[in-house]
Amino acid sequence: MRITIIGTGYVGLVTGACLAELGNDVFCLDLDERKIDVLNNGGIPIHEPGLSEVVSRNRSYGRLKFSTDIEAAVAHGDVQFIAVGTPPDEDGSADLQYVTAAARNIGRYMTDFKVVVDKSTVPVGTGSKVAAAINDELAKRGQQIGFSVVSNPEFLKEGAAVDDFMRPDRIVIGVDEGEAGEQARRIMRKLYAPFNRNHERTFWMDVRSAEFTKYAANAMLATRISFMNELANLADRVGADIEAVRQGIGSDPRIGYSFLYAGCGYGGSCFPKDVQALERTAREYGQDLLILQAVERVNDNQKSILSRKVIEKYGEDLSDRHFAVWGLAFKPNTDDMREAPSRVLLQDLVSRGATVAVHDPVAMDEARRVLELDFEGRPAALAKIRFCDTPAEAATGADALVIVTEWKAFRSPDFEALKKLLKAPVIFDGRNLFEPEVMVEGGIEYHGIGRNAAAARA
Repeated sequence: MRITIIGTGYVGLVTGACLAELGNDVFCLDLDERKIDVLNNGGIPIHEPGLSEVVSRNRSYGRLKFSTDIEAAVAHGDVQFIAVGTPPDEDGSADLQYVTAAARNIGRYMTDFKVVVDKSTVPVGTGSKVAAAINDELAKRGQQIGFSVVSNPEFLKEGAAVDDFMRPDRIVIGVDEGEAGEQARRIMRKLYAPFNRNHERTFWMDVRSAEFTKYAANAMLATRISFMNELANLADRVGADIEAVRQGIGSDPRIGYSFLYAGCGYGGSCFPKDVQALERTAREYGQDLLILQAVERVNDNQKSILSRKVIEKYGEDLSDRHFAVWGLAFKPNTDDMREAPSRVLLQDLVSRGATVAVHDPVAMDEARRVLELDFEGRPAALAKIRFCDTPAEAATGADALVIVTEWKAFRSPDFEALKKLLKAPVIFDGRNLFEPEVMVEGGIEYHGIGRNAAAARA
């Protein structure tokens, strides 16, 4: 099939490369000439395991091409995927300007029937706005050309996106009724047929329900994270071990183990903005989503949990302290720094006079860029952060080690060597990578999230 992907960001590039891997002829459009140049020269503008190989292979086969030519992109695809960014607006709502611009371009240049697929995460009702934008452009041309707007939200985890796309646990497709909708249904069924040979993975519904499903899924996962983080903070006070609690409640099949790990808060491009956008949608319809308001407050508070633990030990004035930070990206296997808890931690430590040595296996370049923005106008504060090539370099001479991201490379360090590098054997573990009893037995003062009771018993 002939597919056009509008937007070569995280969702668009993964979607385009994986659909090409299935044998489709895929045309990826982006207005960022620099990004297209990178892709056409064999580079990848994002870090995602396995993606580079898929892109390279399908470029060489001629099944995947990249361009800034809007008219050619619209002419190419029978199916037009809109996979552009929907950043949060000042009021928390999703900014749809790039989505509607893409829709207008489709309406401006289309000459035959198109299935227009909203792949971006968009609020309920966006499908109607996309249809209106296309119809406006067709009306300007005096044309009546058939099309159907479909909602097909992505469910990709950063760091595992290629595998998630190629082995989906579900495919949600929203199609409205009518002749055009039935035509779109047939086309989408054909497109996703390779994923349904073993068993049916597609959930068919109306467009608005599909749009809602994406937000509901991310809001539920964010709620589980914030719920466990609140329990972890309470566990520290009452003398319980949150890891034992997690196993106890996770064994209930009605609850399960996923997204029940306590830590220093969630970040990234999805959960924060999607929770806000769903709250905003509710307010537009006169409803307050009280649970999600609490989820957001808890997460904002949790991003400061590590700095609060540091202050509890060393005091408010950290001007004579030096810390090592392992992990900057919001999660492992990505260089994504959006809403990363490390940014809050570094602001808190530096504002109290501390110096910090940081290391991340992948996100160093992106971290430099983002932190320059965070510390804009405060060069002296930014100078207190030193970027290190290795975890050992970052740990050398530090008063304590603070772990923010659960990279595999951090899970089994040589603790005896680490103790010699640190000025004092103190670890603040924002992802509960280590067992408190093992740390204490090894002579390391250990501060986890909801695991301090276990450390105390050791």
